Amino acid sequence: MRHKINLSILLALFWLLNSGHYSNLMLFLGVLSIAVVIFIAHRMDVVDHESQSMGLSLAFTKYGLWLSKEIIVANVTVVKHIWLGNKTISPTMTKVNASQTTDVGKVIYANSITLTPGTVSLGLVGDEITVHALIRENIEALKSGDMDRRVSQLEKS
Repeated sequence: MRHKINLSILLALFWLLNSGHYSNLMLFLGVLSIAVVIFIAHRMDVVDHESQSMGLSLAFTKYGLWLSKEIIVANVTVVKHIWLGNKTISPTMTKVNASQTTDVGKVIYANSITLTPGTVSLGLVGDEITVHALIRENIEALKSGDMDRRVSQLEKS
């Protein structure tokens, strides 16, 4: 039930921000459309099983800020290695274990790897993510487990 309420709030905020019309008729039609979407999602039995409430949590915002910092640091590192030339670039491909328990957590981890410049998630099979890195140190940083741990904490909140 909590997921349905969170989804309703999220849809209402999204609708209000994008609509810009606040007459009684438009507000009624917005509420009606949200109710239809929630009804269809309930009938499909996907609301409580596949949805996650992470979008409304403070932990997700905290993780987003940390990831933004990591993206900036990785950008600087990639630019530095490009300026220094080919001798400092060491392309590497390996598999990294994901300790997340849900599919959403694993996808957030894989996408976080891809968002970080110099690394790309090539595949996610089971609990293993195939990663290509421009610099070998990026793989070592992933294997240290800091990002994996943070996504696992995010998943639990």
